[in-house]
Amino acid sequence: MKNSNYPHGNKWQELPVKVRLATFNKFVEPYLSRVKHGPKSKISRCKIFNYILYVLHTGSQWNQLKTYRNEIHWTNVYKWHNRWSKDGSYQNLFENSVSLLNRENNLDLTIIHGDGSNTVAKKGGKG
Repeated sequence: MKNSNYPHGNKWQELPVKVRLATFNKFVEPYLSRVKHGPKSKISRCKIFNYILYVLHTGSQWNQLKTYRNEIHWTNVYKWHNRWSKDGSYQNLFENSVSLLNRENNLDLTIIHGDGSNTVAKKGGKG
């Protein structure tokens, strides 16, 4: 049962660390904000998004980001990440992705990993 909407067959098995242009244009690009004025970026938003995914996946520091032939400075990649983070683009992308997976009956809730931030404190924690 192969589903052509998903790169790994039936369902996503893991978080993507790199997104192809066609996938980016279909699933990611509609939810990311654009610059309203100023100079147009010299590289595609897909490449910028992939650089952001690389930093988030590897956990490396922003100033250690190596770009292809220095096509963009790491500070500009960070500025895009910061903009999308603050203006709600990432939240919009996440919510719409989950909604799409749910509508297509491809949302797998059999395993949910919590980060523990809502764990009840024991022995003298705040009430």
